[in-house]
Amino acid sequence: MSTAMLEHVNVTVSDPQQTAQLLCDLFDWNIRWQGEAKLGGHTVHVGGEDSYVAVYAYPPEHKPAKIDYMGLNHIGVVVDDLEAAEQRVMDHGFKPYNHEDYEPGRRFYFDDNNGIEFEIVSYT
Repeated sequence: MSTAMLEHVNVTVSDPQQTAQLLCDLFDWNIRWQGEAKLGGHTVHVGGEDSYVAVYAYPPEHKPAKIDYMGLNHIGVVVDDLEAAEQRVMDHGFKPYNHEDYEPGRRFYFDDNNGIEFEIVSYT
């Protein structure tokens, strides 16, 4: 059996452009693709060469009254410099929490303006 690799995670957000720009600012990622998606919505793929987060918004005429994020626990992002990443998160107005050192790394979490939880981890 070959080794499997996670390519992307797709999440529903209120504003894909805003969320994509935030991820670019926080993690030095790039917008890989953007365009029309299911039901005429809009998606932006933001990440690196090997993986990305697809941020999607429903078009107004198909947007559910309540969007349920119950299936998503968090998105994990590995960084080289945890302190620098935390400073970027704070500079964007988000509050880091649940700092922990554990074997084999260190981590913290924050919630973005869509209520999506991110785990930022460093193994260095």
